[in-house]
Amino acid sequence: MSIKLAIHGVAGRMGRRIVALASADSRFEIVAGLEIADHPSLGTDCGLLAGIGEISVLVADAGSGFDVIIDFSTPDSAMTALDLAIAHRACFVSGTTGLSPEMLDRMRSAGEKTGVFHASNFSKGISALSAIVSFWARALPDADIEIVETHHRKKADSPSGTALELADRAAKSRGATIEEVGVFGRRGRLGPRTGEEIGVHAVRGGGVIGEHSVIFATPFESLIVEHRALSRDVFAAGALSAAAFIIGKTGFFGMQDLISTEGVGYA
Repeated sequence: MSIKLAIHGVAGRMGRRIVALASADSRFEIVAGLEIADHPSLGTDCGLLAGIGEISVLVADAGSGFDVIIDFSTPDSAMTALDLAIAHRACFVSGTTGLSPEMLDRMRSAGEKTGVFHASNFSKGISALSAIVSFWARALPDADIEIVETHHRKKADSPSGTALELADRAAKSRGATIEEVGVFGRRGRLGPRTGEEIGVHAVRGGGVIGEHSVIFATPFESLIVEHRALSRDVFAAGALSAAAFIIGKTGFFGMQDLISTEGVGYA
């Protein structure tokens, strides 16, 4: 039996790609495409938005009959979609970034009632990168760590959720938190860099899908590990895998939980 899927933020870049991939995936049946009440795409066929032709599902501001909602929207809209999932006893998968600690706590609490999956990045390559960053942070305790992320000009939040997670992984690997050691951009005469700080820098321009570089620099050498997304389909495919994974589950999940079910574990 197909998983009945609702896509929240269906008119956005990610929403359109999820429509395209889910329509060709026998695991799923798209039953709702959701947007905010005054969105100009209301009433438009979701397939036309995605460039795949009509699929007889119109963009609406409400829906029902779904097993899971995939959300790529804004922080406030994501909370609305979470409430909708709970009300319909559906699972919830979100890739929305820029969430406040309180919003993340709401997602964790919702995991007591249904399956909730959140990731700032649904790429398995980013999960591997995260593991590398943790290992290098421990293996090179004296190296300075700097993280640079680049995204398209329309991305609203800075730095990216992925950059923040990478910084957090590096900090925790050294027994600290990003709140204690994070430095977000630099300007002016700040004095010498300390060995503890982790720099995080955001670049915005053009149509860049997503690039993350992590630099480990010592006085005599530097190591750089980088991930570049070549297509939004990498994130859409990951979100669909998360939706299939979470059906029938209760709790709060992330990419590490998904990857471990596929026989791969990143420490």
